[in-house]
Amino acid sequence: MFILIIILLVIILAILASCIRIVPQAQAYVVERLGTYQGTWGAGLKFKMPILDRVAKKVTLKEQVVDFAPQPVITKDNVTMRIDTVVFFQITDPKLYTYGVENPLMAIENLTATTLRNIIGEMELDQTLTSRETINTKMRSSLDVATDPWGIKVNRVELKNIIPPTEIQNAMERQMKAERERREAVTRAEGEKKAAVLQAEGQKMSAILNAEAEKEAAILRAEAEKEKRIREAEGQAEAIVKVQQAKADGLRMLKEAAADEAVLRLKSLEAFEKAADGQATKIIIPSEIQGLAGLASSVKEIVKE
Repeated sequence: MFILIIILLVIILAILASCIRIVPQAQAYVVERLGTYQGTWGAGLKFKMPILDRVAKKVTLKEQVVDFAPQPVITKDNVTMRIDTVVFFQITDPKLYTYGVENPLMAIENLTATTLRNIIGEMELDQTLTSRETINTKMRSSLDVATDPWGIKVNRVELKNIIPPTEIQNAMERQMKAERERREAVTRAEGEKKAAVLQAEGQKMSAILNAEAEKEAAILRAEAEKEKRIREAEGQAEAIVKVQQAKADGLRMLKEAAADEAVLRLKSLEAFEKAADGQATKIIIPSEIQGLAGLASSVKEIVKE
């Protein structure tokens, strides 16, 4: 009997332990009682009725990413291409997610493919290749409205790859190559034009600098010639001043020596003798000096005798 009681207690404890659940963060448990919806458990420690309650579905509330396989679509100008999409969604209502649709991921994939075909069917090839952001916005808006009854919020939709037919790819590559060659030719022509302009400007600047250098050189030569003439004139003036000063000093010395008339006349005769050393062909000598000259000759004769 005692052993039976222990067994019963163990069974009861096991049943009670099974009724205790810990819900992790960012998850929700949908609980049913006798097959009907009972409630949604959030994160934390939870208890359920034994045998009557059961966890019908465990739902993650974190944002999820689904990468769908490429889907064939036809553009407005009848070009068939393949596009694969990436959908970012989050479950906002675990109850609607559990009971709204049988297979939510398959439903989102089919809805994405249908919406993508509708949007691409209204656009031409070139517009499709250059309007990714527009396509993404339209798809997100459409999917968000369609999945709202399922308790799902579509946060973002991205076109991962747009794969046109091979012949279209080859044509696009040829077009891009031609465009690159055209841009290269334009760039080369612009470079040559700029180089020619810069060369002309350099030649012009060089001519201006040469002209300015010649002008400055001419100014310096003129200033040097002017300085030379000024120095020569100053030298001549200084020589004249010195000569006049010497004459003045000689006269002053004669005056201070109290020279008689004969000496003065003799000095005058010497002056005329120096004048005779020049290029003059005819010299007029005053009578007084002539007499003095005769006297000087007589003196010379007496000295010789």
